[in-house]
Amino acid sequence: MFTSAVLLALADLVVGSVLWDGRLNNYTDASFLDDWSWSNQNGPYQYYIHGSGSRDKYVTMSASYKNPADTGSNQGLRITIDNTSSWNDQTMMRTELIPQTKAAINAGKVFYHFSMQHTGTNPPSQDEEHQVCFFESHFTEMKYGTSESSSNLLHWYANSESQWNVTFEAGVWHNIAYGIDFDAQTVTFYHSTASDDLVEIAGPISASTSSNGADWHLGVLRLPASGSRGAATEDWLFSGVYIESGDLTKSISGPGNSSTSSSVVARAAFSTLAAMPRQATTFQTIALASNPAFVFTGRLPESTTAAASSFLEVNPAISSFAKALSSVAATLTAPEVAATTTCVPSISG
Repeated sequence: MFTSAVLLALADLVVGSVLWDGRLNNYTDASFLDDWSWSNQNGPYQYYIHGSGSRDKYVTMSASYKNPADTGSNQGLRITIDNTSSWNDQTMMRTELIPQTKAAINAGKVFYHFSMQHTGTNPPSQDEEHQVCFFESHFTEMKYGTSESSSNLLHWYANSESQWNVTFEAGVWHNIAYGIDFDAQTVTFYHSTASDDLVEIAGPISASTSSNGADWHLGVLRLPASGSRGAATEDWLFSGVYIESGDLTKSISGPGNSSTSSSVVARAAFSTLAAMPRQATTFQTIALASNPAFVFTGRLPESTTAAASSFLEVNPAISSFAKALSSVAATLTAPEVAATTTCVPSISG
């Protein structure tokens, strides 16, 4: 079968800088969240911080919810909080999604991207504090409103202090990236509006940049004034949500769809392959190698084709990985093809 070294080398050819993709381009609506549970962790998001109502009361998807300049996203998310949005009977109103990934989104230097807006319909309350797109330890986050005095300012916080602010006007898309260096313990803030490229605004700011990789909250936590449950319904729009390493993507259109998709599924597929029991690895190799681009030497018997096809149908990440590798294989020279196929032995047992 393919050795780990070869799989990694091939993956490197198709893997770009995106570590995790929350743009949901493989979904037509948010109903996949209905099936999420700790025992059924499907999809790119964990969905457990919300109120007692149905999912469509709190999270919906539509093309009208995205930044029009974000051509890398098919749709955006509308996240709603209201007086039913209490989680675990807290006085705080919360609707939040958390990236579900084993990728290293909490190591090295990474960029957390998202765009946010409100339309003026069900606007956020200026008289209550909102924590938006925050880490559990709050080392960096967006904040809006205050219970001390009415405020229409959107703030970027790092190290528990406001480092920047802007008036949060209805209909204006704010494009944001947190540049987090987990090694240097710093955060840099990038921002633009509408279709403009991201610009470095502030930082690097020293902060206690700690994360377990499952504690960045996309969404809103509202602290009702005077400890009572706020009654107002608020709609917050988000799009262009992804996490990358390497160089910062400044364009609001995001990384290219084809390479980005290959990047994400390649990482997911390789993680899946690496995690599977040894006895399954031969079948995995069949599934990958049965892709036409890898049948260079005719070593695979025809009897494996149907089984491999079935396997690929129920393993979309690996299927997409194989397709991504196909495009790479099409560019290989004869010596490179020979080197690759030497890693595919007979498949008995």
